[in-house]
Amino acid sequence: MFDSLTEKLDGILQKLKVRGRLSEENIASALREIRIALLEADVNFKVVKDFIEDVRVRAVGREVMESITPGQQVVKIVHDRLVELMGGVSSNLRFGSRIPAPIMLVGLQGCGKTTTAVKLARVLIKQQKRVCLVSVDVYRPAAIQQLRILAEQVGAGIFDAKGSSDPVAICRQAIEEARKNGYEVIIIDTAGRLHVNDEMMEELIKIRDAIHPSETLFVADSMTGQIAVNVAAAFNDRLGIDGVIMTKMDGDARGGAALSLKAVIGKPIKYVGVGEKIDAMEVFHPERMASRILGMGDILSLVEKTQAMVDEKEARELERKIRKDEFTLNDFKDQLNQIKKMGSLRDIIEMIPGMNKVKALRDATPDDKELVKVVAIIDSMTKKERRNYLIIDGQRRKRIAKGSGTTVQDVNRLLKNYAEMRKMMKKISAKGGMKSLMRGKLPF
Repeated sequence: MFDSLTEKLDGILQKLKVRGRLSEENIASALREIRIALLEADVNFKVVKDFIEDVRVRAVGREVMESITPGQQVVKIVHDRLVELMGGVSSNLRFGSRIPAPIMLVGLQGCGKTTTAVKLARVLIKQQKRVCLVSVDVYRPAAIQQLRILAEQVGAGIFDAKGSSDPVAICRQAIEEARKNGYEVIIIDTAGRLHVNDEMMEELIKIRDAIHPSETLFVADSMTGQIAVNVAAAFNDRLGIDGVIMTKMDGDARGGAALSLKAVIGKPIKYVGVGEKIDAMEVFHPERMASRILGMGDILSLVEKTQAMVDEKEARELERKIRKDEFTLNDFKDQLNQIKKMGSLRDIIEMIPGMNKVKALRDATPDDKELVKVVAIIDSMTKKERRNYLIIDGQRRKRIAKGSGTTVQDVNRLLKNYAEMRKMMKKISAKGGMKSLMRGKLPF
């Protein structure tokens, strides 16, 4: 979502980094460009004004101006200020001493509350908590059915309101039932409206006063930009919220809401939805997000994703195969399937420091839909062909293309990319594996 802003900020800051010395004019010119980039990213104009002034005051200090690497110092100042802008540190959920701890999700209709409730349940279940879900959206029966179906997919409990139409009564019954069944957390999916109105707010206030939630989280649709910030402010003023969950962060929104929320309403972003799948939710880390915005990567999030998806024994076996030059097309397919589970290929590349600047790698990154075609091609090969790609001649390529519903050109492209990957892996292995990437010793 920050692609455009990242590209612009990277270009602006690169100009500063190549200068041996900086003048106030250089910094002022760069800040004018940063101001325009932030405004174009739909960041709140008051937030932009304060941000630019704060960076200017820090950047024109003697310590920076007389530094050996003044451009790098300015980049650090911008990074640190971005971190502060988004809250400084990640904010954990508070459960309190009550069991079950009620977590209340609020927001407008269509912002993704129901899916977010299930995603949050999955996150908490991964933390070994017993979670129950309940929908009090009595106006949309489809929402209740959707929650039931998704809850079963993540192994969460679900409370059946049995035709009740009183949201407050449903909440009380659900909490009592969850307590009897030993659930530690109950997530309440409330009803939304197309816009903020008194009827919705009065209903939410009644629910809040009846159950006293340990957390009231506003679900914000990042695609709506500053509207999401204004709506969050209205909910905070009338209802009082403890934090925000941003949805649709994988979309093509400009990202201004994520950069404005904490500064405008004083409440932290706690989680972000990064895809439509049930597992596409991440803890929001301001420092990591700032690094990604500035094109510095996010290796910690990548490591966490990898650890969650990759078996340690399998990883060691893969390393052995790479070292012994035994990485086959079967292994290639297995790795593609692992990557699909981790999310978008482009997002993964952006997490690796420096990788987003390697144009050849960006251009070679396949569309996620292309992965389906690649797997189909490999599945159309014989076991012998997968073990030794060098035997795949012209006739075999025609047969593989026909069997996979692709073209010979597609097969050629796959084999070429696979051969290039083998070379790259050998070079990385020879240079010390991922540690060489971390030090910036890229093999291309």
